[in-house]
Amino acid sequence: MRYVLTGVGRALFNAVVTVGIVLLVWVAFLSLLDVNEFVGKGPSVVWEYLVTDEDAGEHLSEVMALVRTTLGDAAIGFVAGMGAALVLASTIVLSKPAENTIMPVAMLMRSVPLIAMAPVIRLIFGSGTLATTAVIAGIVVLFPALVSIVFGLRSTSPQMRDVISVYGGSSFTALRKVDLPSAMPAFFAAVRISVPGAITGALIAEWLGGSGDGV
Repeated sequence: MRYVLTGVGRALFNAVVTVGIVLLVWVAFLSLLDVNEFVGKGPSVVWEYLVTDEDAGEHLSEVMALVRTTLGDAAIGFVAGMGAALVLASTIVLSKPAENTIMPVAMLMRSVPLIAMAPVIRLIFGSGTLATTAVIAGIVVLFPALVSIVFGLRSTSPQMRDVISVYGGSSFTALRKVDLPSAMPAFFAAVRISVPGAITGALIAEWLGGSGDGV
């Protein structure tokens, strides 16, 4: 029990220190750069707006509605990006020509700034549509997830694949019975990496995709 309390206390202490550092950096950033109050609000202004103001309840409800919208867009982008990464990674492992086709395109999409691709995506899928949000947020998630999953699928022991081959199994059978289970650690690592990217992608989609909703 003592170890549990010690762990909880340490976690709370770390959380308090982290919040304190964030607040100090926040205030210092606004002060040193002399940011206009219309552009950047300080912690005290935010606290008053959400907690102590007479309309704080209404303000908080409005902010939470915007946060829910952004989290919903992030979930859409996360599912789209992870789903595309899983399908493309499986295709790459099954086919060398597919790898030679997919990887250059994926690297090109990664290297081109989203701010440059956003107008094209809006023209193709429409302004402020669900498809535009899914594509923009999914692109942010896609490349790191694709690389991680491909690495995981190719980390299978050759002996395990040989067993599948000896018993007459195809490459798809090896993928389904050996490669995918072996790639689960890499898949969950990709999930952990992609969650912050999905939120960033959702914010970019809301700003550049034309919806104007969310945070």
